[in-house]
Amino acid sequence: MKILHSESSKGWGGQEIRTLKEMVAMRECGHTVELICPRDARIGLRCAEHGFTVHHARMRSGGDMHSMLHIKALLRHRAFDVLNTHSGHDSLVAGSAARLARTPLIVRTRHLALPISSLATYTWIPHRVIAVSHYVRRYLISAGVAEKRVQTIHDGIVKPEPVAHSTLRAELGLGNDALIACMVAIMRDEKGHEDLIAAVRPLLESHPDFHVVMAGDGPAFERIKGIVEGAGIAGRIHLLGFRTDVPNIFRGSDFFVLPTHQEALGQAFIEAMAAGLPVIGTHVDGVPELIENDVNGLLVQPRDPVSLRAAIARMIDEPELRQRLRSESLRILERGFTVSDMAYETVLFYRRALHERGHRR
Repeated sequence: MKILHSESSKGWGGQEIRTLKEMVAMRECGHTVELICPRDARIGLRCAEHGFTVHHARMRSGGDMHSMLHIKALLRHRAFDVLNTHSGHDSLVAGSAARLARTPLIVRTRHLALPISSLATYTWIPHRVIAVSHYVRRYLISAGVAEKRVQTIHDGIVKPEPVAHSTLRAELGLGNDALIACMVAIMRDEKGHEDLIAAVRPLLESHPDFHVVMAGDGPAFERIKGIVEGAGIAGRIHLLGFRTDVPNIFRGSDFFVLPTHQEALGQAFIEAMAAGLPVIGTHVDGVPELIENDVNGLLVQPRDPVSLRAAIARMIDEPELRQRLRSESLRILERGFTVSDMAYETVLFYRRALHERGHRR
């Protein structure tokens, strides 16, 4: 198949990471896969580094006719079988262009656990919809998307290569006696960074060897930095900024915590569990599809620093708990949360939809 992905977002988070991983896996299966995005979109830069053909369009709003006509011409000239859209603006602009170009299959992937802003980008424009979790699928159906048109295809990760030795502790000046909790997430309000800070502050006093590592940048970075420095705990809560060595961070940590307020599924949980870390998450949206409380991780209510503190204290004080949860969390990839599983299911989804629409590609 010839597949064009569209993405109007300029950021870099779980949505863009999933799209890039899917593109790589689909190309490895022999399909032609290309991308259209704004010139300064980070996914475009990453795709170019991976050798993909990247086209550019502003897609500033749903009424961007210049971009729409440009994408229409591209779809016709390159004769794509599938257009897969990912964000609001590109779903309107590129999706409408694909309708005009009579592209055989238009698919919208829903990555977020937030209220939808334009029902048309799930009903009228695309022929089919992919949801990244059962929670998202149920929400879309409740919002008016026909049940038969939307399918769950979970996020997947590449099986991590073992990291023999982490440089994290040396970087931070910490020894083997330090106990490290790590959080890897874009710094925005919904991820719960302030909840984690509030939860651990008393624990920093009672457990002098306990440290927290936060990896990621984003719109809330300066605010979080100000909170940490203002409280005088910068020596215990370490802000690493954007990192590309996440496996190295996991290898140097003792457990993972992400007190997110909303999460369609949570790739970071999958990556941490596959790396052998016991995890703490929140009982929200799609997270329980990954974590069963006290079986392969701990779940607490969102926006509840007191409950979060209790879960973290258990992780610190009960090494046998960490070992038990670690043993179970390592089985996450056996449950189908791999990139190869994700790509295989997506290929079948595309082919079935094309067949149902009368195309025999």
